[in-house]
Amino acid sequence: MELNELIQQRKAKLEALRAKNIPVYPAKSPAHITIGEAQAGFEEGKKVTLCGRITANRGHGKVSFMDLKDVTGRIQLYVKKDTIGEEKYAILDALDIADIVSVKGELFKTHTGELTVKVEEFSVLAKTLRPLPEKWHGLKDVELRYRQRYLDLISNDEVKKVFLARSKIVKAIRDFLDAKGFLEVETPMMHDIAGGAAGRPFKTHHNEYHMDLFLRIAPELYLKRLIVGGLDRVYEINRSFRNEGVSTRHNPEFTMLEVYRAYADYEDMMKLCEELVSSVAMAVLGKTEFTYQGKEISLAAPWARRSFAQMVKERFEIGPEDEPAVMIKKLQAKGFAKDKAKLTRTQINKIIEDILEEDLSVNPTFVTDYYTSLSPLSKAKADNPLLSERFELFMAGLEVGNAYSELNDPLEQRRRFEDEIKDLSADEKKSVDDDYCLALEHGMPPAGGLGIGIDRLVMLLTDQASIRDVILFPLLRNQE
Repeated sequence: MELNELIQQRKAKLEALRAKNIPVYPAKSPAHITIGEAQAGFEEGKKVTLCGRITANRGHGKVSFMDLKDVTGRIQLYVKKDTIGEEKYAILDALDIADIVSVKGELFKTHTGELTVKVEEFSVLAKTLRPLPEKWHGLKDVELRYRQRYLDLISNDEVKKVFLARSKIVKAIRDFLDAKGFLEVETPMMHDIAGGAAGRPFKTHHNEYHMDLFLRIAPELYLKRLIVGGLDRVYEINRSFRNEGVSTRHNPEFTMLEVYRAYADYEDMMKLCEELVSSVAMAVLGKTEFTYQGKEISLAAPWARRSFAQMVKERFEIGPEDEPAVMIKKLQAKGFAKDKAKLTRTQINKIIEDILEEDLSVNPTFVTDYYTSLSPLSKAKADNPLLSERFELFMAGLEVGNAYSELNDPLEQRRRFEDEIKDLSADEKKSVDDDYCLALEHGMPPAGGLGIGIDRLVMLLTDQASIRDVILFPLLRNQE
């Protein structure tokens, strides 16, 4: 049957219900419990009221069996004409799969042991006008799943489990940090200077102030202002935005955790990171070993460490003292970046990182010894100023986290900001964040900072290959 014909049939049933003065979109639902609560508290003959969506309807003359589903589970309904009366029973003819109803009745188990509600009363809460999709398959349907996530959630219990797990992961992060004495804060999402990380920002404009603004690429500089202000332990679970590519690992709008602790350094952040991720895995999975895309991952501490500087030296003969032009030549000598004539250090770093990711262990690995020239917000190592007190966390080829011993020298910070912007192209030009430098001039204690990509952490803990499968509404191209 064609879709339009099915819709017309459902509209006719809607009108039939209205003709009988039966409310089909009532404002309020009756007091009820969840299906999960009914299952957990089962007692033979116990009276319950449930609400949910009809997912199956098997009529047999004077008796109908239906399946009712909510977010906590599914239960069978037993509807008998003699119990609810002929007039009420006739209403069942106007119900369809996916209609939302409430039912009241007694719990019992069938001879096969299936938990069932013997329905005594029912009411319609929402009449659906479109049928649910029968199945999802193929590339076109994958795209449709993201565009119509509500159908995806109704039709696919595995998808629902991913997003329930995501909520648990975020809660577990909050629980862990709150227990450690960290304060959750909120910082601006609109910035007058795009800073705190490398990335191309989205631009917007505030009419009243006649100001050009940027959606934040990171909250870092505002959070460190709070460290200056004496809030010694802060974190933010934030939405950030980068006007860049889209892939299985990147969405222009994404969620980050950023944590800052006064009187700490990047070694302290390593310990915090190990504890945090392991604690979250235990809270959500009940274990610290799991499988990601067929790869076994163990979170057993201590996690491995690899030196970025050493790996780059061994693979490309590049050192932290090399200028960008020299780095390009050495990369090209090894068969990489052949079509590149000029790149910034940051762009070269991205090329190198993408290559080196293939050499890293599946298990969590801290990559340390990043070049100071690539880390404008990080302290340099006392014994080698060309390298920074910084690490990035990798798992199963995914970059999951980034951390520093935060630079708190206001004069050095200003110099680095100025060096960072002098080689930017015209469309990337930005100003030095004078207000942040001013804040540092008032004194920021030694501090460690840690950022973790929430979306990628969820990917790992739910075994999802694409970031789109852990974001409820990923950004998509406009439909033709």
